[in-house]
Amino acid sequence: MIIAIADLGDAEVQALIAFHQQAMQAGSPPGLSFALDLSGLADPAVTVWAVRVDDRVAAIGALKLLGGGQAELKSMRTHPDFLRRGIAARLLEVIIDHARSQAIKRLNLETGSGPAFDPALALYRKRGFVNGAAFGDYVLTDFNQCLHLTLD
Repeated sequence: MIIAIADLGDAEVQALIAFHQQAMQAGSPPGLSFALDLSGLADPAVTVWAVRVDDRVAAIGALKLLGGGQAELKSMRTHPDFLRRGIAARLLEVIIDHARSQAIKRLNLETGSGPAFDPALALYRKRGFVNGAAFGDYVLTDFNQCLHLTLD
């Protein structure tokens, strides 16, 4: 397993980003999916990682700097061929370590609710993320929820 900064020009990376965005839109009520597309992930405030296993893109994840010692976890997605192998947990640790190296004091994320989101929520909660107030431009709804992790 190799975890490195993603090449956003890589066709496999682009395909997984597109898959993630489509899945989030399909699994969310209208107007409540905030998955970044390729142009959003190319923002200079965003760092994207890709995980390669057997020379295939197995997962992606991103960190968006928000200022004030905060950042947002974005676009965590494991390719369906690589689920349940601990890849997302390892990627999450790389992103958390990077956030610490950037003096980030709090990681935030917004996600949905329901069975399609349960595996991701379990991963985040196991790592110590807790539900909390909305941040940025997000608004909590019956579907959306925000989680936070304080970094020491």
